[in-house]
Amino acid sequence: MILLVEDDPVLGPSLKQRLELEGFAATHATTLAEARAFLGKRAPSFVLSDIRLPDGSGADLQAEIVAQHGSVPTIFMTAYGSLDQAVDLVKGGARDYLAKPFDLDDLVARIKELAAPSEGGPSEGPFATFGLSPAMEVLRATLDRLAEVDLPVLLIGETGTGKEVAARYLHAAGSRASSPFEALNCGQVSSELADSMLFGHERGAFTGAHDRRAGILETVADGTLLLDEIGETRHELQLKLLRVLQERAFRRLGAATDLEFRGRIVCATNRDLDEAVRDGAFREDLLFRLNVVTLRLPPLRERREEIEPLLKRFALAAAARMGTPPAEVAETALAAARGHDWPGNIRELRNRVERAVALASGPVLGPEDLFPERAAQSGAGTGSSQTGAIRSQASRDAFPSLAEARDEAERAHIERALAATDGRLQDAAELLGVSRTTLWEKIRRYRQEGHALT
Repeated sequence: MILLVEDDPVLGPSLKQRLELEGFAATHATTLAEARAFLGKRAPSFVLSDIRLPDGSGADLQAEIVAQHGSVPTIFMTAYGSLDQAVDLVKGGARDYLAKPFDLDDLVARIKELAAPSEGGPSEGPFATFGLSPAMEVLRATLDRLAEVDLPVLLIGETGTGKEVAARYLHAAGSRASSPFEALNCGQVSSELADSMLFGHERGAFTGAHDRRAGILETVADGTLLLDEIGETRHELQLKLLRVLQERAFRRLGAATDLEFRGRIVCATNRDLDEAVRDGAFREDLLFRLNVVTLRLPPLRERREEIEPLLKRFALAAAARMGTPPAEVAETALAAARGHDWPGNIRELRNRVERAVALASGPVLGPEDLFPERAAQSGAGTGSSQTGAIRSQASRDAFPSLAEARDEAERAHIERALAATDGRLQDAAELLGVSRTTLWEKIRRYRQEGHALT
């Protein structure tokens, strides 16, 4: 059960609806008092809360959670003005925070990651399915060798291939395991926040900087810092990161002296950084510093040995979280999964399995549960005659599904934004209110489906 604490009359119900559509059970509280009443009755499996409540704060809520139920995975939502308090809450035990506005898909993915840390059974550990295919066995062995070597590592691969899992494995495999692991998604952090989040600031460094705050480079200590979507950083930040790598030092905003950086930097990207260098979007000298050791995570279609154990693991985890009996997976479903190309990689596999567990009509997952769109396309639910099938197809052509209509509207909207910005991806992303990476992923998916999206 997820405890959602949000007093905004629009955002709160919208978040609850999205969580329930994703298969979570969720209860919505609008005040600290309501949240306290819920906590007094049962322990939530996860907490998602605004940092400012009508009758209290995130710190008050966190104290209630710890006092009544100990450690519960918690994400706080915050506006820019409360960012310092959010960082303090993370230091005090919260798992993460999100600055408003945020991408709902990214929030759901993060909750799924944190809400089920022991998928498949607590004895298996978080890396039980990491390295099951020959290609990933080689990668895992390489990470083992690198664990005690203090070199930057660049992880490249398509979205959803498990780059953050690889970074966490590298961290856990060596002596840094007892130190913090910090991750920053460079594609989701605004220019205004990135400097303060990474480097910290002194009191009075800018409007609203009422106290000295440590940045991630300082709080990571001698642990590991993952810079995800490194290809999305702006030039000014690239230059500062280059200095960190070259001199192993950084400076808080507004400070007069440097601080030593003792951690390890791991970067991840699904972007071709060589092409970004040629386009002038990425500094060549920074790339030289980052790709000392470059490791490619192969897409799931190149590691099909992992599909079955991952599928079963996700199914067990989803059933446990939803409070339903563990679902068996039919051999026909496994065969269909092994034959699928998985353009969304492990993320797509997880989403399909969780949807199947939530909506399955019986105790056994079949191929129609994992790939309902195929059943729709083939006219599942056999018709009585060829004429009926023709009419059914004509009906579908004349009246597309809700998902098809939504995709068509989204494509048209993206095309209008690209036309309005002369094809400039960053400008179009800002116009649409999404990150450059999110927009690029949508364009890439639609192109794979045969649409132009120039």
